[in-house]
Amino acid sequence: MSDVQERIREDQKAALKAGDKVRVATLRLMSNDLKNRQIELGRALAEADVVEVLSRARKQRRESEEQYRSGGRQDLADREAAEAAIIQEYLPEPVDPARLDEMIEAAIAETGASGPADMGKVMGRLMPEVKGRVDGAELSRKVRERLS
Repeated sequence: MSDVQERIREDQKAALKAGDKVRVATLRLMSNDLKNRQIELGRALAEADVVEVLSRARKQRRESEEQYRSGGRQDLADREAAEAAIIQEYLPEPVDPARLDEMIEAAIAETGASGPADMGKVMGRLMPEVKGRVDGAELSRKVRERLS
């Protein structure tokens, strides 16, 4: 069991004792998602697997939040935002925007990218390094801008 999984289990117990229903529900969903991924892979999860599962869950919450806001359901949007914030606590620290720009420049130089057609090379170079720490859509937008 990974450190993050253990931390989720301990925090779930604490949230139950504190009566924090949103936190308990979110931690249970996270725990279930991780267990399902473990079953799917047929092995214990590595930290990278945990980050992948939690990043996907956070992304789903953010997308749902946007949809609820555009649909006029502020109450549901707020709950999705709260769940996304809880999930974020278990992910690695986000990359500082200035540091991300430096990483993009370095990846472009390393791959010899010269235009939009080389975007895949740059993204392939960056993703393993920033997975779970940067929103993929945001990274893609920044790389596209830089290569244009």
